[in-house]
Amino acid sequence: MELGMIGLGRMGANMTERLVLGGHRIISYDRSPEAIQRVVDKGAVGSRSLADFVQQLSQPRAAWLMVPSGDPVDQTIEQLLPQLAKGDVIIDGGNSYYKDSIRRAEKLKQQGIYFVDAGTSGGIWGLRVGYCIMLGGEKQVVERLDPIFKTLAPKDGYLHVGPSGAGHFVKMIHNGIEYGMLQAYGEGFELLKASGFDLDLGKIAHLWNQGSVVRSWLLELAESAFNKDPELASIKGYVEDSGEGRWTVLEAVERDVPASVLTLSLFARFASRQEDSFSAKVIAALRNEFGGHAVKKE
Repeated sequence: MELGMIGLGRMGANMTERLVLGGHRIISYDRSPEAIQRVVDKGAVGSRSLADFVQQLSQPRAAWLMVPSGDPVDQTIEQLLPQLAKGDVIIDGGNSYYKDSIRRAEKLKQQGIYFVDAGTSGGIWGLRVGYCIMLGGEKQVVERLDPIFKTLAPKDGYLHVGPSGAGHFVKMIHNGIEYGMLQAYGEGFELLKASGFDLDLGKIAHLWNQGSVVRSWLLELAESAFNKDPELASIKGYVEDSGEGRWTVLEAVERDVPASVLTLSLFARFASRQEDSFSAKVIAALRNEFGGHAVKKE
């Protein structure tokens, strides 16, 4: 099958390579000529511009976007629109906000263009093991693209979950759950490290993956990280967030759904970015004032 891929970062480039290996003809475009050349070397077809990209695609066209969420998605769609025709499809495989996906689908439908939101999980390992894909959009359009999803995903690794926006909504909640799981593993391993026992955290991560109820791919990655650097001395404890955890918490507030673990895991990421928390200073000062508790001076 033929597909266009716009955005050739780590995810987009690896997805392109997997599709090429699966026998698909992939037309590629990125603002970086070097990024285009890397996938051309893997068997993809390169484009000099977005206009050239569209011209090389056969109708009905299918263009998959792997660009940052927000304005970059809207800007790319606006640049594509004048060159597309009725029946063409735009697939957004990035981490877009699901309400934006609903808005984009409605706008494109007025011009006869289909929109599929494809929540995609798999990270840098997707090239080898496949991507888990959560799809939102019109059923017949998703079915038309089935050969693409079948190549990208492992067995049972993709699902049409509902109408436009549903794919990115499910991916948003997926990432919210991921925040909570990561926080639980992080706190657990910190307690192990603080135990006073001489524990091998890499071996414990491996052990827990042998039939334990907390076994997971994340534990496999923890084992790998500890084996490379047992003290994680080369890593600073600063944790960024992609935005989907925030959207998940906002959704919980809007729908009156208690999501304590997911919310606290997001806030823990914020705390990780403070080298010297002012709120902790206030608490220390108050403990000193009311109870004479010792404080550490700068």
